[in-house]
Amino acid sequence: MKIRIPFLDLADMHADLADELKAKFNKMLQKGIFSGGEEVDLLESSLKDFLKVPHAIACANGTDAMELALRVLEIGPGDEVIVPALTWVSTAEVVKMVGAEPVFCDVDQYGLLDLNVLEQQITEKTKAVMPVHLYGKMVDMKRLIQITQPLGIKVVEDAAQAFGAFQEGNSAGVFGEMGCFSFYPTKNMGALGEAGLVITSDDALANKIRLMLTHGQSKRDVHELVGRNSRIDSLQAGFLNVKMEYFLAWQQKRKQLAGIYLEHLQHLKGITVPDGILKDDHNAHIFAIRSEERDALKQYLEKQGIGTAIHYPKAVSATKPFEGDGDFPMANKIAQTTLSLPLHPYLGEKEVRQVCEAVQAFFN
Repeated sequence: MKIRIPFLDLADMHADLADELKAKFNKMLQKGIFSGGEEVDLLESSLKDFLKVPHAIACANGTDAMELALRVLEIGPGDEVIVPALTWVSTAEVVKMVGAEPVFCDVDQYGLLDLNVLEQQITEKTKAVMPVHLYGKMVDMKRLIQITQPLGIKVVEDAAQAFGAFQEGNSAGVFGEMGCFSFYPTKNMGALGEAGLVITSDDALANKIRLMLTHGQSKRDVHELVGRNSRIDSLQAGFLNVKMEYFLAWQQKRKQLAGIYLEHLQHLKGITVPDGILKDDHNAHIFAIRSEERDALKQYLEKQGIGTAIHYPKAVSATKPFEGDGDFPMANKIAQTTLSLPLHPYLGEKEVRQVCEAVQAFFN
């Protein structure tokens, strides 16, 4: 019988949590509070405690989180923001949205902002750097801050994929002026729709973020600045509150499964496995292998009933809105050779071993 292992099946997870999620929905339906309210307050309080940060401000989605962060730092026309050439498009997109120019920087062998070439990208117009903790692996933030801080360059961390990653006891997102998270359904901590988060240790920035995401209002009909509507949906906050109870157990399962992958694949000729995925500064969001035979391997696994994904088929600097913005050999190389294997808490050990056997069979 042919095996069937989808890359990710959100239905399985939510079937398991169905009773609790339905109960949460019914409770909120009865209360009739669908914007703001105690579920949002509870979520922000829980996230503050978990991330060990003074301010955790929920918003509509991860892209909004980054745009809001740039806006409160007053980054706009005439400014440059350095972003990695390999990332989801939002990182570069939000820079354009505030009127600034993204300056791409190549990545290192792990797909992270290459700190060895970063300084070459800095000009007198550079106002911020946006490191991306790609696939859940953190950039060396201590070293990055040593580069940017003396120059007065702000750091906004794109931690969309890194919820649950900690470097020397400090969460992704706490090193720069602000950190931005996504709770898109496929993330380690995912809502049942769109949701995001901004964290900061700066009281003034936190206050400005709160104003900006609700039309600049300090209270009803009192507008302090030109803002927008980026409030988190209260239902999504409620669903995330249910899921927070399970997050650490889910993370433990991810690491366990990643360990099985490493056991079977790390010495296999033809592929490179993710570096440091079992360490604290990697949240095991994606198990991305690299192979020169990526496309053939993907097709082979599909024929075996195994789902995979490509994150990302192009460096963002090579996509239509940004193409022509420089040559980034490592970013392009990784984009052409990376394949993501199934990794999530509702995957069984037997299934991971079946994936490993299929990968081994392809190369052998």
